[in-house]
Amino acid sequence: MDLVPVVTGATLDAVDVTAWFGPRKVLDRVSLTMDAGTVTALIGPSGCGKSTFLRILNRMHELVPSAALAGEVRLDGTDIYEPGRPITETRRRIGMVFQKPNPFPAMSIADNVTAGLKLTGTSASRTEREALVEECLTRAGLWNEVRDRLRQPGGALSGGQQQRLCIARSLAVRPDVLLMDEPCSALDPTSTRRIEETIAELRTLVTIVIVTHNMQQAARVSQRCAFFLAENGEPGHIVEQGDTDALFDNPVDPRTSDYVHGRFG
Repeated sequence: MDLVPVVTGATLDAVDVTAWFGPRKVLDRVSLTMDAGTVTALIGPSGCGKSTFLRILNRMHELVPSAALAGEVRLDGTDIYEPGRPITETRRRIGMVFQKPNPFPAMSIADNVTAGLKLTGTSASRTEREALVEECLTRAGLWNEVRDRLRQPGGALSGGQQQRLCIARSLAVRPDVLLMDEPCSALDPTSTRRIEETIAELRTLVTIVIVTHNMQQAARVSQRCAFFLAENGEPGHIVEQGDTDALFDNPVDPRTSDYVHGRFG
């Protein structure tokens, strides 16, 4: 197998995305462009639809039996929800890192990294697999810490190391986009800093969209930001979006200013 050259990300466009769980509308006409080479942070209080929106971006929303959706999600111009488009291909190109690290605990560190190859039907020689393991662990900032124990179980790593292992696993199938749902919320400050450094190093290779409740983190890691809000029983929507520095330093909407400066939420 010839390993695919490292990608530089893709542009992801949400266009008038509306979502329901049963009769309850949870998102209303959300439009957002997430540019290649950029970290886009989704911020807002709990319950305003950020994580639902994130799951819509790689077709996980439809796994909920009562879920429904309107609008489009375009990956480099092609709607990922168009009829006949394979879900597996979408999820290969748009990876996900969850709030709680979820490596395969009994599987070795190395096998965790290459687990996605089997799921995508990609064959690789032993030499190619070894090279891929080193490359992805290096990109995830973990290689130097685990290079001498690649055959040990992934579940034996610390929480922060497990999260970086999950990032390496996502990178191994060459995604264009990496979605992160509060990837540092369960981690200590040192591990959080290392994950943030990893995000900064990865953004030239893969488009990153991150949900975070930590305003300082959003300001540190992202170049673009979208503020979600759901008020008075209304569905979630974007109040304001734009360059992170502008949204934090000179927001247009007073509700944005109140939220990013900790006056509510």
